Amino acid sequence: MSSYELWKELMRSGDSSVTALQRAYVYFYQAFIENNRWQQYLNGVLTTLWVTAAALVLGIILGVIVAVIRTAHDQQRPGQRNPLLGICNFILKIYVTVIRGTPMMVQLMIMGFVIFASSRSFALVGALTLGINSGAYVSEIIRGGLMAVDGGQMEAGRSLGLNYADTMRFIIVPQAVKAILPALGNEFIVLLKDTSLISVIGGKELLYAARGVVSRTYEAMYPFLGTALIYLVLVMIFTWLLGIFERRLRQSDRR
Repeated sequence: MSSYELWKELMRSGDSSVTALQRAYVYFYQAFIENNRWQQYLNGVLTTLWVTAAALVLGIILGVIVAVIRTAHDQQRPGQRNPLLGICNFILKIYVTVIRGTPMMVQLMIMGFVIFASSRSFALVGALTLGINSGAYVSEIIRGGLMAVDGGQMEAGRSLGLNYADTMRFIIVPQAVKAILPALGNEFIVLLKDTSLISVIGGKELLYAARGVVSRTYEAMYPFLGTALIYLVLVMIFTWLLGIFERRLRQSDRR
């Protein structure tokens, strides 16, 4: 009989001779090693990263579209208001207000148990919900960055013969990106952590894997602490990568 099995049996019998270190080893072993349970965590991490990436892409696409339309509406000259742009701006303001004004958990439950109640693709539904939610926040980040660029930049571009789209593309957007990058990085980190919420609709991400281990071992500390540590490591890695990207942008400004 291995040391693990021996100590586990002694713990079950209530033997007080088992030391704290031996107990910790038993709990760690059954949480991560027994029956190859580490594979469940690995699969959960892969699902977490996939959902984060999918939601990030959707969020950026939605955010850019919403931000550009709302910025174009706000930058219209007096007396030259476009009615269609006004209607679109009104609808998008409702979208941003509703998404930012309701909890993520509620949005996930509505999507998972009402709108897509018959779907079994829980991770996909979670990614869609997170992407829609992120799009509202990203749009405000991008819109704030675009509006923060000095208005003279737009006038300068138009005086050079560029149309509105080209002025935004070649002059305004490059300046705005450098200003909003830290906020976008923070939104990405929040999105990564929010993937843990999709377990409420059955998404098999990292927290779902930890809860599955807890239900079989009846010991919660090590699975949840391990999950928290994995999230922390992922966040630290992405923060480090974002820092490298920001430094390279600053170096390009000096050249």
